[in-house]
Amino acid sequence: MSDQSQVRPTLLYHLYRGASALLAPLMWSKVAGKLRQHGVPEARVRERLGYATLPRPAGRLVWFHAASVGESLSVLTLIHRLGEAAPDLEFLITSGTPTSADLIAKRLPPRTRHQFPPLDTGAAVARFLDHWKPDLGIFVESELWPQMLVRAREAGVPLVLLNARLSPKSVASWTKRHATARFLLDQFALMLTQNAQTAVNLKAMGADPARLKEGSNLKALSDPLPVDQDTLTEVRDAIGPRPVWVASSTHEGEEETVLAAHKALLVDHPDLLLLLAPRHPNRGDQLEAMIAEAGLTSIRRSRDALPRTSTQVYLADTLGEVGIWYSLCPLVFLGGSLREIGGHNPFEVMQAGGAVLTGPGGYNFAESFAELIEVGAAKEVTSAETLTHAVGAWLTEPHTLDTARDRARGFLARQSDQMDQTVTALLQLMPPPTGEPDDAG
Repeated sequence: MSDQSQVRPTLLYHLYRGASALLAPLMWSKVAGKLRQHGVPEARVRERLGYATLPRPAGRLVWFHAASVGESLSVLTLIHRLGEAAPDLEFLITSGTPTSADLIAKRLPPRTRHQFPPLDTGAAVARFLDHWKPDLGIFVESELWPQMLVRAREAGVPLVLLNARLSPKSVASWTKRHATARFLLDQFALMLTQNAQTAVNLKAMGADPARLKEGSNLKALSDPLPVDQDTLTEVRDAIGPRPVWVASSTHEGEEETVLAAHKALLVDHPDLLLLLAPRHPNRGDQLEAMIAEAGLTSIRRSRDALPRTSTQVYLADTLGEVGIWYSLCPLVFLGGSLREIGGHNPFEVMQAGGAVLTGPGGYNFAESFAELIEVGAAKEVTSAETLTHAVGAWLTEPHTLDTARDRARGFLARQSDQMDQTVTALLQLMPPPTGEPDDAG
């Protein structure tokens, strides 16, 4: 591939290179210490210096670089799609956290391996690239390391910014450094954005409009959460025909609002059951007391109990069972959003066939929620009163809940279609398989 970059490095980039060389020992000490504390073997710790612990596979290699757990797991569906479209492809995922490495190891698609990424220093990046020689580099969301980008592009690796997402704070910061932002974005042959607003932001930062395209939201197409069918059947049978709503991933300071809404809903729906699944199940004792103080009856899942006809709140204080609750009930309030916490993944609800209620504090998924609300797949609530009204409306008029669920399914279908186009665009950037003629010449 020819070098498409025409933008010259800036003084700020040169200063960054110099500073990274000077600070390399300190950076290494910090990241190595974190990995060792997690019990990562020493050989794998040295991957951060660019020393590979696995051989480079034969054939074309696609390298995905992601920040942490969510971004790492979000690329797995795309890897499956690419692998089906081009069976000769091999894949490498780099991510910096031990947690992401552990989770990825359990879910690696065929022909895929994981490594920790090199520190963003000249020597570490050079070792990494000399060993792996990727045929395509894909940087997920907003994980932009200057030397990694520049040196990979200089080595002839076509680069893609995938699922591009930038917070308003990041946009404002980069806009103040417009020349450097333009230089870094110029390293990418293709930038695939989650939505139109991100494209506008990237253009404002200096991105070449000709290299910008709308892409799918990878998190919308991640694998559904696991569901134990025996447990699902057991709980469903215990609940029977009672109406249910779910408040999931709630945080401290939110449950009071949820319980107040539930008390109000019981006036018109006296047999209504609230399934409360806190983000941190170790708060079970605290929440049990809070529920009792609110004058409501409860049973705790952590004690292997099932809801009875007299149970008003089923406290799901366990780990790894959220997929069961989403499959049980399509009406879900997603916590972490009534306060400025950042919110949680709405697509996990939608993949189970549900519709979402959210507060205004889900800034980590702000663009997604804005689009979901616009198309009618989600609603925003701000208080116990608005939460009561929203849940009550979906309970009283079930056809409106069905409509929201249909809109959610339509959104996911559009993301799937868009991913097919993404796969085509990525394959076009790569050299052809060995033995096949290069039609681009």
